Amino acid sequence: MKSTNVARNVIAGLRDIGVRYVFGVPSGGWVDYMEAIRTTDGIDFVLASHEGGAGFMADICGRLTGVPGVCFGTFGPGATNLATGVGGATLDRSPMIALTDEMPEALRGRTVQMAIDHQALFAPLTKATMRIEADTALETLAEAAHIALSGRPGAVHVGLPQGMSAVAVEPAEIGAVAAAVVPEPAKADIAALVTAFTSAKKPVLAVGLGAVHAREEARIVALAERFGLPVLLTPMAKGMIAEDHPNYAGVLFHALSDMVGITHAEADLVVAVGYDPVEFNYEGWMKDGLALASIDLAPADIDLAKHPLAADVVGALAPALDALLALPAEPKAWDLAALGARKNAMFERLAGQGGRFGPRAALDVLRDVLPDDGIMTCDVGAHTHLIGQHWRTPRPGTQIMTNGWSAMGFGLPAAIAAKLCRPDTPVCCVLGDGGFLMTAGELATAVREELPLVIVIFTDNDLALIRIKQEKKSNPIYGTPVRSEGTIGGPSLFGVPVTVARDPQEFRTALEAGFAAGGPVIVEAVLDSREYDELVLRKDKP
Repeated sequence: MKSTNVARNVIAGLRDIGVRYVFGVPSGGWVDYMEAIRTTDGIDFVLASHEGGAGFMADICGRLTGVPGVCFGTFGPGATNLATGVGGATLDRSPMIALTDEMPEALRGRTVQMAIDHQALFAPLTKATMRIEADTALETLAEAAHIALSGRPGAVHVGLPQGMSAVAVEPAEIGAVAAAVVPEPAKADIAALVTAFTSAKKPVLAVGLGAVHAREEARIVALAERFGLPVLLTPMAKGMIAEDHPNYAGVLFHALSDMVGITHAEADLVVAVGYDPVEFNYEGWMKDGLALASIDLAPADIDLAKHPLAADVVGALAPALDALLALPAEPKAWDLAALGARKNAMFERLAGQGGRFGPRAALDVLRDVLPDDGIMTCDVGAHTHLIGQHWRTPRPGTQIMTNGWSAMGFGLPAAIAAKLCRPDTPVCCVLGDGGFLMTAGELATAVREELPLVIVIFTDNDLALIRIKQEKKSNPIYGTPVRSEGTIGGPSLFGVPVTVARDPQEFRTALEAGFAAGGPVIVEAVLDSREYDELVLRKDKP
C-alpha cells in the first residue's frame, strides 16, 4: 500500500534541497500542499497580500541563500499576478521555482473559469517551464532547481495539475541538487584577452552581476591594484570594491553618471568581468569605436558595428583573471590621482547640502544609523539612482535592488524576505511614495510575521523620474503627482506605526527608535523631489 501522496513528496523535496519558505496566496488546489507544509519540519508557508509580492520575496530568498526561492499562485489571475515577481527573478538573475495550479489534463485547452495556458504564460519569463506527474514529481523539481541555479540564475515555472496533490504514491527523496559546473574557457580566447590587455594603454574594468555570483572580489581588486586600473560597477555589483578604494571609479547609469563617464571616455579598452547587459547595454555608455574584452559565462552581447570585440572569454571567470594577474606588474597609463579627485568631487555633490532635508541628507543619516552589516533594499524610482551612486555598500548583498527587471513595488517585499532569511541582521527598505503604494498591502505580511523592520518612505508626492523626463521635453507636468500634498496618511497603516520626519534630526531619532522596535515601523521622510533634478538622468555616453 502506498504510504504518502504527491503533495507530501513535493514539500519534503523542496525542504530537502534547502527551501525554508514558500510564499504565496493559497487556492483550493493548494490545500493539500498547505497541509504538507504544516506537517513537515523545516519549511513554512508565508501568506503574502499579493502574488506579485510573493514572487519578489522568493526572488530575494534565492539571492541571499543560493537556494531557489519558491512562490505559488493559483489559476489565471493568481498566475498573472505572480508573473511580475517571476520575471524579476529571471532578469535580476535570482534562482527561483515558481509553482502554479494547472488544469488537469482532461480540461487543458477547454473553456474553463480562470483557465489560461500557464506554460505559454511563463515561457518568456523563465528559463524553463514544466509540470509534474504523480510518480516523477521529485525528478521534475530536481530538474527545475538545477536549471534555476545553473549559468545565469533565474526562474523556472512548475505547474501542479489540480487533483494530483492527493494521489497516493510511494515516498521518494529528491537527492542532491547543484548548479552545472561552469566550463573552463578556451585557451585561445584567454590568449586573445592577454594580447588585448597587454596592448592597451588605458584599459578600464567594468564589473557586473556575474562577477558577484562568481564571488571574484579578491581577484578583481588585485587586478586593479596590480595595473592601476579604474573599476566601474553596474548598480547590482555594488560592494565588489569599496567606494573609498583608490581604483574605484563609480557606478554606471546612476546619479551623476556623466562624471563617471569622464573616466571611461579616456579608456582604450573595456575589460568586462561578469558584465550582464540586462542592467545597462554597452552601447549606452561606451564611446563609439571603443573595444571590448569580455570575461563572462555567456558570449558578449554588443553591437559589433560600433565596438570591436577584442576578446570574448566564455566560461569560468577565474582562469581569465589569473592569466591577467600573471602578467608583469607594469602600471597602465591611468592618473589615479585625477580619478580620485573626480570621485571626491562627485561624492561631495551627492552629500546632503547645508541643513536642507532632501533625499541626499536622508540617505546620509540612514547610512550612519544602519550598521555596516545591515541590509537595505530599495524600490524603483529617482531614489534608486541616488542610492546606486551614493550609498556606501560594504559588500555585495548588503544593498539589494532590482535593476534588470526594475519593477516598482519591489522594495518592501524584498525587505520582508531579507529579514526572514537574515533574522539577526538589521534590515530596512527605502521606498518612494509611488512604489510604496504598489505593494503597501505587504505591510500586513510584515505584521503577521512579526518582523522587526524599518520601512523608510521618501514622500515627495511625485513620480520624480517621469516628471524630470517630461520637463526635459518641455512638457507640462501631467499624471506624475502622487497626491497634491500631505503624507501617506495616519499614525498607523495595517497596524504598522508611522513616524513623520521633516528634518535630519527628526529622521535620525525616528530611525534609531525604529531599529530598536520589536516589529515593523514606518519612518516617513517628507522631502523635496527637486533635489533629484540636478543628479539623475545625466548623459552616460561621452
